[in-house]
Amino acid sequence: MIVLQASKISKFFGGEKILDNTSLSLQTGEKAGLVGYNGAGKTTLLRILAGQIPSDSGEIYKPAGMSLGYLSQKNQLDSETTVLDEMYTVNKKLIDQEYYLGDLEKKMGSPEIAENKAAFQQISQEYADLLEEFRSNGGYEFHANTRAILYGLGFSEEYFQQKINTLSGGQKTRLALGKLLAANNDVLLLDEPTNHLDLETLTWLEKYLAGYPGAVLTVSHDRYFLDTLVQNIYEIDESQLIKYNGNYSSFIQQKLENNKLQLKNYKRQQSEIQRSEDFIQRNIARASTTGRAQSRKKALEKIEILKKPSDFKSVNFSFNIERSSGHEVFKTSDLAIGYPQLILSEKINIEIHKGDRVALVGANGTGKTTFLKTLIGLIQPLNGHMTLGTNVTIGYYDQEQTELKGSITVLDQLWSKYPHLNEKTIRDILGSFLFSGDDVEKTLDQLSGGERAKLALSQIILSLSNFLVLDEPTNHLDVYSREVLEDALLDYDGTILFISHDRYFLNKLSSKIFELSSQGIFDFSGNYQNYLDTKKSILNPANPKDISPAKELARQNYQQEKDNQRLKEKMGRKLVEIEAAIEATEKEISVLEEEIFLPEIYQNLELLLTKNNALENQKHILTDLYISWEKIIEENS
Repeated sequence: MIVLQASKISKFFGGEKILDNTSLSLQTGEKAGLVGYNGAGKTTLLRILAGQIPSDSGEIYKPAGMSLGYLSQKNQLDSETTVLDEMYTVNKKLIDQEYYLGDLEKKMGSPEIAENKAAFQQISQEYADLLEEFRSNGGYEFHANTRAILYGLGFSEEYFQQKINTLSGGQKTRLALGKLLAANNDVLLLDEPTNHLDLETLTWLEKYLAGYPGAVLTVSHDRYFLDTLVQNIYEIDESQLIKYNGNYSSFIQQKLENNKLQLKNYKRQQSEIQRSEDFIQRNIARASTTGRAQSRKKALEKIEILKKPSDFKSVNFSFNIERSSGHEVFKTSDLAIGYPQLILSEKINIEIHKGDRVALVGANGTGKTTFLKTLIGLIQPLNGHMTLGTNVTIGYYDQEQTELKGSITVLDQLWSKYPHLNEKTIRDILGSFLFSGDDVEKTLDQLSGGERAKLALSQIILSLSNFLVLDEPTNHLDVYSREVLEDALLDYDGTILFISHDRYFLNKLSSKIFELSSQGIFDFSGNYQNYLDTKKSILNPANPKDISPAKELARQNYQQEKDNQRLKEKMGRKLVEIEAAIEATEKEISVLEEEIFLPEIYQNLELLLTKNNALENQKHILTDLYISWEKIIEENS
């Protein structure tokens, strides 16, 4: 059964055609992906389907009673409501019924109703009818389901009573996703649902959506997610929507084959056109052949000219090195990283050798970015030693791109980094990242996230470094640019240490995995899938009796690390609460100290004593808060 259908949708923005005669349909339970270049119109199409913006032409068909949920990239959740209460808003009818059933139970138990047979019969019948409706609508399961979704999205019990306006931006987005999942809509439209999710939560979401009874249409740059979840891919390419059967990998293969066929047909037609034009030119002036030439000219004018297919891997670049490094690239000895009041990880002992492609993984908050910044010297180590090998030169990709801001142009930014290069060389490298014409005159503040990411990569390419340290290099890149980046890094002759939440990228690129924890780094040989398989065999051996002492120790260490991480998160939230209380108490003390010197206070002995007592009480509270704050810092240092 079709649960959502779009027919001949077109949309223009400022005269620019975004969608042209676009059609799609979703069946019950279908899982589909929506891909395309950044700016191709993916979010626009989702917003039209969700009814948030109108199309310029075309129709949207939804069966009567069909419910639809839309996850935007720009989450709007921000209130005094607690996390759990916000989740319950999607089941308000069940909540109301639950309360009303409780009221009916109290009435039936009251003496005046129990002794009145007619009244008791009427209320008990109403109770039975409502209870059946409550049960059939999932009334007995929704509490457990709500909690299961929260747990799956990384909200432990400690978060349930936390107010939404105290959550981070990523947590708010996850909560918005949780609300959609709990609502059990017939159709889910998801715009980048994998943003702000760690690898464990991503795995949970994939399994949940795979079993979701409704239809799902999702925009995602996470190709592993698309490979695992979807059965069909819709691609927006030059305002057109094209459907491909199969997952993301199948789509890429089909697109490559289609492009080859389209290019072959285009070249054949161009050859035929050239031959016809040559014939017309040679024969149009001759009396004996002008008729045939005129006939050929008319036929040529009627031909529908095929468009040259665009290369979907049109971004084109490669990484080169100026000189090779020694065999040993980077080494640590009992390294501790973090900040003066917070040790994130210690006893880090690793070696990285020439040619290694090392992926650094670990739960959010374990210090992955801090480790990279310590390696390149932006953050000082708390303890231990680091050693760079002979002739090692580092190219660093900052996921926040902190230096790529301001009114300087793209061209001048790159030229200021490499002033010895001529303008043509600078323009050529920018052109390989699709900065052409006036694009190079854009200021840094005018760039999109994808453009800023490509500019950061172009700077690294020109550095000719032999050790690339990359923090989330695929962020803001569309799926096609990610494919090209992978190919370029696979051909790179240097050494790579990188962080990424893109599991497709992790699996394709990594030759070694470093898992960071508070206790140090555990290293695994092989790619990301080998790492997952190894961890699975350690944590869940086929025959527990056969597990080796080394594996048992590794399992215990892993479990201890997870427990430590949960405790650290809990302590971190407690620290934030205490710091907020300290700030509020200090403000209250300042107010009281000012009030004591007001004439209307110090001239009134009774009021002055009251204010003094309040002041002393607040100072005692402040002392206790500082003691609690210091205790948490000591326990986590």
